[in-house]
Amino acid sequence: MASEHESPELNRNLYPNVEPYATGFLKVSDIHTIYWEQSGNPSGHPVVFIHGGPGGGTSPSNRRFFDPDFYQIILFDQRGAGKSTPHACLEENTTWDLIDDIEKLREHLEIPEWQVFGGSWGSTLALAYSQAHPDKVTGIILRGIFLLRKKEIDWFYEGGAAALFPDVWESFRDVIPENERGCFVDAYRKRLNSDDIETQYAAARAWTKWEMMTAHLLPNEDTSKKGDDDYFSLAFARIENHYFVNKGFFPTDSFLLDGVDKIRHINTVIVQGRYDVCCPMMSAWDLHKAWPEADFRVVPDAGHSANEPGVAAELVAANEKLKNLIKNKGN
Repeated sequence: MASEHESPELNRNLYPNVEPYATGFLKVSDIHTIYWEQSGNPSGHPVVFIHGGPGGGTSPSNRRFFDPDFYQIILFDQRGAGKSTPHACLEENTTWDLIDDIEKLREHLEIPEWQVFGGSWGSTLALAYSQAHPDKVTGIILRGIFLLRKKEIDWFYEGGAAALFPDVWESFRDVIPENERGCFVDAYRKRLNSDDIETQYAAARAWTKWEMMTAHLLPNEDTSKKGDDDYFSLAFARIENHYFVNKGFFPTDSFLLDGVDKIRHINTVIVQGRYDVCCPMMSAWDLHKAWPEADFRVVPDAGHSANEPGVAAELVAANEKLKNLIKNKGN
């Protein structure tokens, strides 16, 4: 059974914010340049933070899950997201491109191997990257598991989650005429790629607000307001929709579950909010069953967001657990 207990021996409090000691841009293709930053201990154990969305970008608060005295903390914005350029660009933007970018960044920063940390879409990409390059990964922390299967997309975008948030769903639904509601992901794709920028913005706002207003167990005004930011929303909605229409660019629906054997040996912690509406617990449970060796932690009073108190506490504790394993290695 999944564990819903605490780890009182480990620190569970977010660390104070730290500023980067190095930032830069790495040209990863003829089209794309990605933003990266390093903070914490330049000589510490490297950890790479893989943000969600796709298209969400990073924020300074992402650094707070890691002990800055122990970890060399690497954040980067994926293609088209955050400070990476060109903004909201879908060309040459696939899961496999992003996996290659992570490797290019590791080599650029001259890091032999690193810990991988990802939530939501970040958990998808963290799994895909780790399965492609298991020899470069020292440990994995996953939150809000998203395996990008059809049933997960259908749950959130085709009416499943609407049963819990009918009031919020109507604003998402009503952007699309009734005769196009057979597949909302396809209908939104048409609008997010319209020749008219105002049509793009309207669709992007509705798409983003739907996700932001369902991401917490209890309403969070700051998160909900992200849907009002056209710059953020356009990248978030366009890139998410692009990945979901293309089924994550995976060859099969069960691709990530089928690849667990490649990473079974890596120390891993899975953190899941019990009432996660965006990435419901069925996916974390399926991953847990396929990978019982991983430490599976269910937060009983949380939804999707990494910033909910119980989820944040488990993520900090997970980093502390892996930190202690690294410190004690060879003792």
